[in-house]
Amino acid sequence: MSQDTSLILCPVNLRHAEFDYRAYDEAVAMAQRRDAKLLVATIAPEMERNLNIWDSNIYWGEQLKKFVAAHPAEGIELETVVCKGAVHRQIVKLAHDRKVDLIVMEAANPKVTDYLLGTTASHVVTHAECSVYVVRN
Repeated sequence: MSQDTSLILCPVNLRHAEFDYRAYDEAVAMAQRRDAKLLVATIAPEMERNLNIWDSNIYWGEQLKKFVAAHPAEGIELETVVCKGAVHRQIVKLAHDRKVDLIVMEAANPKVTDYLLGTTASHVVTHAECSVYVVRN
């Protein structure tokens, strides 16, 4: 990891954030140490399973704001963003579009016991142009 890290991306799965958010904590600590900006993202599905959610950008944007408020990131600049689509592809695309220096993400759904790297993390590690720090649950 280079000392000139200026933008860190931390994708957060808000459906599982209540169980474990170690990657977010690690991303905050890294941003504090490196005086970097933290971009916290959540990826909404193209089609919501819950048809009561009419505007997923607004709904997930509010959920993301609540998450960040409940887990403050002291002393760093933080931005939130909601993307739509396939999680693994949207993380890589966002990192590319925003010229992210580092992605800090969870290895897998915390409720799944798995000895392999999760498919989302595996795709991101393989396709991201920047460094990826994977936090095991």
